Amino acid sequence: MIWLIHTCRFPLLVLLLSTISVGQEPGTARTQHEKQSSVVVFVCEHGSAKSVIAAAYFNKLAKEQNLKMRAISRGTNPDHEIAPKAAAGLRADGLAVTGEKPERLSKADVSTGIRVVAFCELPKAYKESSRVVEWNDVPSVSENYSAARDVMVAHIKRFIDELKAGK
Repeated sequence: MIWLIHTCRFPLLVLLLSTISVGQEPGTARTQHEKQSSVVVFVCEHGSAKSVIAAAYFNKLAKEQNLKMRAISRGTNPDHEIAPKAAAGLRADGLAVTGEKPERLSKADVSTGIRVVAFCELPKAYKESSRVVEWNDVPSVSENYSAARDVMVAHIKRFIDELKAGK
């Protein structure tokens, strides 16, 4: 009888642990990268120009400062591909273009992002979040990539300083 109790311990432990892991709520599992960094969400209407450029520069500057923060780009009405002028400008600046197609902003993006930076009008359900910041003074990328990039980079530098200061 004692032998039976000792031989059953390990399988019971495995069964118990697997039950705990299976019982985890859907969507709560996180990758190692997500656990180690905070996410900033940049949003523009088409998710193919301003938000892509801002995310690329935010990621570059955050990496240079060894911050455990990263940025993603989203659109309220996403295009099928990244805008050619944005892609060409980023490549000319020596930054990688992800090659991914723009993604639609979701409630999960807004609820899990430490901040949401909007370059466009957000749907009402997203706008009411206290984490939303609007940057409405950025020129059109299609008209002047350099001017748009310069305004965004200036915003991003101040924004990173604010995030580091805990604001």
